[in-house]
Amino acid sequence: MSLESITENVDEAVSGFFEPIATWLGEIVFYAVPVGGTDLPLIVAWLVVAGLVFTCWFGFVQLRKFRLAVDVVRGKYDDKDSAGEVNHFQALTAAVSGTVGLGNIAGVAVAVSIGGAGATFWMILCGLLGMATKFVEVTLGVKYREVHADGTVSGGPMHYLPKGLAERFGKNGKNLGKVLAVLASIMILFFGLFGGNLFQVNQSYAQLVSVTGGDDGAMGSSAGALLFGLLIAALVGVVLLGGIRSIASVTSRLIPAMAGIYIVACLVVILVNVTAVPAAIGTIIEGAFNPEGVAGGVLGALIIGFKRAAFSNEAGLGSAPIAHSAVKTRHPASEGLVALLEPFIDTVVICTMTALTIVIANPASWSAARTDESIGGVTITSDAFGTVLPWFPYVLTVAVLLFAISTVLTWGYYGLKAWTYLFGRSRASEVVYKSLYTLFAVAGSLLTLQTLIDLADAVLFSLAVINIIGLYLLAPVVKRELNAFLAYVRTRRSGGTGGGTEGEPVKSTV
Repeated sequence: MSLESITENVDEAVSGFFEPIATWLGEIVFYAVPVGGTDLPLIVAWLVVAGLVFTCWFGFVQLRKFRLAVDVVRGKYDDKDSAGEVNHFQALTAAVSGTVGLGNIAGVAVAVSIGGAGATFWMILCGLLGMATKFVEVTLGVKYREVHADGTVSGGPMHYLPKGLAERFGKNGKNLGKVLAVLASIMILFFGLFGGNLFQVNQSYAQLVSVTGGDDGAMGSSAGALLFGLLIAALVGVVLLGGIRSIASVTSRLIPAMAGIYIVACLVVILVNVTAVPAAIGTIIEGAFNPEGVAGGVLGALIIGFKRAAFSNEAGLGSAPIAHSAVKTRHPASEGLVALLEPFIDTVVICTMTALTIVIANPASWSAARTDESIGGVTITSDAFGTVLPWFPYVLTVAVLLFAISTVLTWGYYGLKAWTYLFGRSRASEVVYKSLYTLFAVAGSLLTLQTLIDLADAVLFSLAVINIIGLYLLAPVVKRELNAFLAYVRTRRSGGTGGGTEGEPVKSTV
């Protein structure tokens, strides 16, 4: 029996078993209600409302403290003696690498095809709201993290939900928090294996095949797929062995590189068509409030834009606090401010650059996609760049590979923290997880397992329901931490040392 027939049988068997489960959970998590002629997924509304609530609660912190956030990233308020494993910049790039991915390339193209150019405007707005949510969850992630005896750090919803709820509501809060922590760990682990690993490898391999001659090309065979999977697995395995410091070291170089390559390519297309920029911006604004051919009109464009942004930057899902928790700081809110830059980079900058490039280039495939949903988002984006850079599919392949590898690395770390919360931090436990994760990377180039990927999406977004309830309950804690850090900043600016242990994270002797 050939390798191809084996993988086809595995795909069919897995799909047959998990499809009813994926369908059932997807219908619950992504349940949509009709609004103004289109459907609004309630989970998207849940995420957007949270962003709006936290934006008001913290007085538009994402706008008022944007410059301070940049200063913190630059190291202006670093304290090298603080507990933690990485600096603010490394923590940010590690977290961004988990959110910036194929959705920024393909997902945006789909959004402007279904929701028109105006979806871009609403996507930007949702990204700005998501900055406040990210600030809240990451501040809590650092506040309630555990610093272990060996200097490593563990954080995320599996830590701040039980500790924070116990601190505020006593025994009942502690019991509820423990249950939520276990559920959060299971959800993060499941998505890490299938959405953050297998799916990324699968899609990057597909792009590589497309530029090397298709199924008949050098990489189109099952042997080529296996080789690609083994190479990715080896790379991921080596980096994972080094923990968050190794991941941060790689992503702090990889993220600027891949974002730079992609943004420069966008700018080339925009500059070549610079005279069309004003009209394109006008099209985006007009399409936001007076869209043509979009189901549901303005609400349709708004929902598509919000959906793309919510699915892109993961604000409120509880994943990013895991990476940010490893930062060296005594002040949790300092990293919360750093984290609010994440949706800005992911959604407001990179997603918007993709959308603007497509609108300006106006490739034929974009128009065709408005009536033919079978045209993939990657195709539209590639065609947009191809109007100026005929060789761009090769550059896009490099970008896709970088996006995919960085996402696989970061979700490997997220999954590890969920795994060790559930099964303990022993060396044997970590080896088992890392071996399993690298095997999934190999499987990603061979198997589609679309049903499991769909299930992983539903599982991850169900975490948002649990996580955001916790964020609402713990918001007063975040406000105290923000005030403490702002007092520290004022002291530093006035020439004081700004020392003290205010905001020192929870430690353990594990």
